[in-house]
Amino acid sequence: MRYSCNIPNFGDFADPAVVARVAAAAEKAGWDALFVWDHLVHDKRARKGQPFGDPWILLTAAALATTRLRLGPLVTPVPRRRPEELARQVATLDALTGGRVIFGAGLGGPIADEYASFGDSTDPVLLAERLDEGLELLGRFWSGESVSHVGAHYRVHDVELLPATVQRPRPPIWIGGWWPRRRPFRRAARWDGVAPLFLGAGHGEIPPVADVRDMIAYTEDHRPDRSRPFEVVLGGVTPADPDQAGELLAPFAAAGATWWDERFLMSGDDFYRLGPVLARIEQGPPTL
Repeated sequence: MRYSCNIPNFGDFADPAVVARVAAAAEKAGWDALFVWDHLVHDKRARKGQPFGDPWILLTAAALATTRLRLGPLVTPVPRRRPEELARQVATLDALTGGRVIFGAGLGGPIADEYASFGDSTDPVLLAERLDEGLELLGRFWSGESVSHVGAHYRVHDVELLPATVQRPRPPIWIGGWWPRRRPFRRAARWDGVAPLFLGAGHGEIPPVADVRDMIAYTEDHRPDRSRPFEVVLGGVTPADPDQAGELLAPFAAAGATWWDERFLMSGDDFYRLGPVLARIEQGPPTL
């Protein structure tokens, strides 16, 4: 199992210098990756008055402060972004990092705040269609080859976006979704990994092992090519003691989880404050 840290793009982490500091600390402490949220307003009531940072600028700051750490958004809402611009941003970051980008994708949310606030659709079916079509376009753009496309939501006429990504054929794509809603997990099965949230466990809460097993089994059943590597990314709060954390995570590793994403509970304000997050990161990842 590999280990990542997870921070929002608001509060203290709206500042690129703060994110660079966190990334350097994570690399020094032995974590494998740092993931940043991608929100415009998140929950407008809860976040009223808080600053937000652009995730790609924040990830750039993290990239410049590290040499080994994997980096990426978890997750980017592809339906509220233009695929061609997103493709260029990811390819540029992949070049800067020497191929360290992991691309987490999903619908994002809350939909009412993140989409309707800017006059966009809140129809989850339409947004899911844009997500699927956008993902297919991203994969083609990252190839560096000429792309022409006529779809339900996007049109592309003989475009070649260079340079191609450093990682070939493209950066790994992990799909987020809420279990037990099935469609996101059928989507994830077509790509490189799944980063679920669970309706029975809030952000930062440890999901039930039985739910994890059901989710993995369902996703595996829908994978068209099981010979390809596939990541299962779980998350929550673990004890600071690495051995105790390892004991907690052992059943998830046995169930098939390949990454643990360390997160804070959203019941307070620690999750967007540098002090408590940095303290946990400096304690290092669990030990299995």
